[in-house]
Amino acid sequence: MGCNLKDLATPVRVRLPDLAGQRVGIDAFLTAFQFLTTMRDRSPEGDGMPLRAPDGRYVAHLMGFLQRTVTLLESGIVPVFVFDGPSPALKEAELASRRARREEAEEQYAAARASGDHRLAQKLAARIMHYSPKMVEETKTMLGLLGVPWVAAAAEGEGQAAVMAKRGHLDVVATQDWDALLYGSPVLVRHLMADGSKSYGKVIHAERIDLDAMREAIGLTQEQLVDLGIMIGTDFHPGVRGVGPKTGLKLLKKHGTLEGVCEAKEVEVPGNIDEIRAIFHDHPASETDPTALVLGPVDAKGLTQFLQVERGFSQRRMDDAFDRLKNAGRLGGGQTSLFSF
Repeated sequence: MGCNLKDLATPVRVRLPDLAGQRVGIDAFLTAFQFLTTMRDRSPEGDGMPLRAPDGRYVAHLMGFLQRTVTLLESGIVPVFVFDGPSPALKEAELASRRARREEAEEQYAAARASGDHRLAQKLAARIMHYSPKMVEETKTMLGLLGVPWVAAAAEGEGQAAVMAKRGHLDVVATQDWDALLYGSPVLVRHLMADGSKSYGKVIHAERIDLDAMREAIGLTQEQLVDLGIMIGTDFHPGVRGVGPKTGLKLLKKHGTLEGVCEAKEVEVPGNIDEIRAIFHDHPASETDPTALVLGPVDAKGLTQFLQVERGFSQRRMDDAFDRLKNAGRLGGGQTSLFSF
């Protein structure tokens, strides 16, 4: 999830219709994990894993993407899903740490299942979720059938989206990852894919953060904001011990740069600091054609075959999706009869 700039930001609530007509780049991988960790088998003796089709294949990711994508389309938004590419070499230490935590959780999960502790197993299941390559391809296939564009990133998905936004190919970047601001996304929207849902009894609302306004409010340049993120800790560096957002802000304002802060605190400057900075200031990004980032036709027959016939989606779920697509102007009059075959 990168660094946490929450304490320095002043988000503004945004309604989905406020984004009508805008191209919104969505971090597909973080979105998928939201679905996989919430749409799970929580029955009394359930294994806590994502919901499955009758044949055992996982379908929670497809259910989630279908429902939320249709919601965005109903609001007039042009969603553009951005999928992670190969992780930068600088992230290997973080990835190794994640793998170790996952392997430990898998062992604990297996033990809980073996002992019949279903409640513990369901809790641990959320820690071992994996958005597999097969799930990724299934998601891309379904988006294609919905006529929704997607992009394969050269590296980090939120970094790709931020670069596209800086190029003017996207209007908004939607992700939970604050690093999107370090990559230079002019506008970040958090909680977009959970807007209107509830967490711990509270309704979640989408929030907008404007990069220029935030930098002006805290008095930092983009270069200093990146240095602040590195000091707090990102996926590419663990950070400077004892430095959080507010402390880091004070130190940067006093000393100007990460090097100045490290000197004042008598700690070593990261030996690869230029490489880490370059990840944020010049992130690898795939070339994109803005004219291709548009909504295409919905393949209603193909969706029915892919979701209902092959993966057991209920008639009610399909009817609801097609009715909403029709209300969004994404289906013509006669196409809805295609989901009854």
